[in-house]
Amino acid sequence: MDLTLDGVGTRLGGRWVVDGIDATPPAGHLTGLLGPNGAGKTTLLRLVAGLLPPEKGAVLIHETPVHELSRRTRARQIALLEQESTSTVPLTVREVVSLGRIPYRSLWGTDPDDAAVDRALVSAQADHLADRPWSSLSGGERQRVQIARALAQEPELLLLDEPTNHLDVSAQLSLLAFVRDLGTTTVAALHDLNLAAAFCEHVLVLADGHLAAAGHPREVLTPALLRAVYGVEADILEHPRTGRPVIAFHEPTRSE
Repeated sequence: MDLTLDGVGTRLGGRWVVDGIDATPPAGHLTGLLGPNGAGKTTLLRLVAGLLPPEKGAVLIHETPVHELSRRTRARQIALLEQESTSTVPLTVREVVSLGRIPYRSLWGTDPDDAAVDRALVSAQADHLADRPWSSLSGGERQRVQIARALAQEPELLLLDEPTNHLDVSAQLSLLAFVRDLGTTTVAALHDLNLAAAFCEHVLVLADGHLAAAGHPREVLTPALLRAVYGVEADILEHPRTGRPVIAFHEPTRSE
């Protein structure tokens, strides 16, 4: 999918939380959306998903503003996985994943592709959970099921807000490798800069609602950028197996 952010911005509570973002995440690749808390990552994802209207600029999908798309078209093309749901609705895992098929159902409630839910469960390695009650799942299991729900939409654009939350290290690595290899245009808000450096083809770094830098992690995640945006000192090393950047943070200097 061709995604373009054309000077997009919006205000919340009278303050510009996203302001004048110009970016073109590469189609078919995983883009990391980085920045400190409060930088505007979640708001930008919601703008891209069409859940918030831009007050300036536009989000373009195949050169069409996302807000000009019908709700059904938008729901078929874009899947947004927001941060963990705390819902206690009495549904099974399969029923939760089936919610991703709503945009495809006919007026009679039938889905032309009954196997889509099974494929999504298998792809997200959550098929063994299919008959479990949603309320019985751990945080990590819920995250994997929500990934399956997003995949059941068969989107062209996948938006993930902190998808590695509540996952152990092995699950974090497996999940991001899986998302990277999907071949779907994906934008994921990530806090762990080393995970972004390891798995993302492209990163967007936000600071105070503005785009501070964009490009390949090797070009963007420099000591100067980390100092300016995060207020930390770090050395950038090279992974001995992959050649990807590895960030070695310095301990903070104690103030006298």
